[in-house]
Amino acid sequence: MKRIAVVGTGANGAGIGADMARAGLDVTFIEQWPAHVEAIRERGIEVRMPDRTEVTQVPAHHLSDVATLRDRFDIVFVGVKAYDTRWACELIRPLLKPDSLVVGLQNGMTIDDMADVVGADRTIGAVIELASNMWEPGVTNRQNPPEESWFAVGGISPGTRGREEEVAEVLRHAGTVEVSDDIRSSKWMKLVVNAAELVPSAILGLELNTAAEVPGMYDFMLSCGKEAVRAASASGSRIRPIFGMGDENVGDPDAFAEHLFEIVLTQYSLPDTKTTSLQDWLKGRRSEVAEINGLVVAELEAAGEPAPFNRLVVELAARVEAGELAVGPENVGLLLAPL
Repeated sequence: MKRIAVVGTGANGAGIGADMARAGLDVTFIEQWPAHVEAIRERGIEVRMPDRTEVTQVPAHHLSDVATLRDRFDIVFVGVKAYDTRWACELIRPLLKPDSLVVGLQNGMTIDDMADVVGADRTIGAVIELASNMWEPGVTNRQNPPEESWFAVGGISPGTRGREEEVAEVLRHAGTVEVSDDIRSSKWMKLVVNAAELVPSAILGLELNTAAEVPGMYDFMLSCGKEAVRAASASGSRIRPIFGMGDENVGDPDAFAEHLFEIVLTQYSLPDTKTTSLQDWLKGRRSEVAEINGLVVAELEAAGEPAPFNRLVVELAARVEAGELAVGPENVGLLLAPL
């Protein structure tokens, strides 16, 4: 049986790892929140879903325990924030086999950071679409159960060609999984949605759907997504369907961005869904704005194109994280007035 590790067992990682453990797979949690590790050791990981609650016993280790582990892992799922990717991969690298696979279950374009640390022949990129939140140790609130969660996986090297199914086989216990023949482009398409939804709604301190209903905000958020589609093309990626959608609108970047955004709002968000960026700020943590909206700005500016909507998001997020601006609905004027 393959030995599996999940490095970073926050809201999403814990739920996904629990799904695999309940299926009888050999799963180990590695986590940086000490209280979370202790709660899992004492009570198991509790996954609360809209229609059921499941408690699963899973071995859990603190980061400091990793140096004491001896058995190597066959598949490692990395679920830390995009900005923590490098150290997480360095942490687990001594416990990899030559043919192990490392999978980035993250937002943002983390593939190259992972490959730089563990090697392209061991790197599998992934797209993840589900909504979860975590406010207390040992408990994750998963708003999209496995029947409603979606993933794509794909390699970036000839060395992983044909091995994507090894990852898909175990990940299917957590949701629908597609194998992408261009995972970089697939991840860019997810970033299109992330640029539109995560930080713009967080700046208002509102749930995603509530923020989108504020007058002017839907168009603003969609404009962030449209810029992200152009950034994807500028980076050399292509427009391609994700979330199980068909080929409709792939020839119209703006229409495609809107279709993606609508899918997230209607299929993957509940009325109380707070984006991961808002969750981070409510916990006093920094967001992934640099890795998402900031990347859109960087790619378009490198191509000689402006990105005014995403640039404004980055600037306001910097003020929030510096303690100069409190999140709240009144910030809608800051988002909309200059444009």
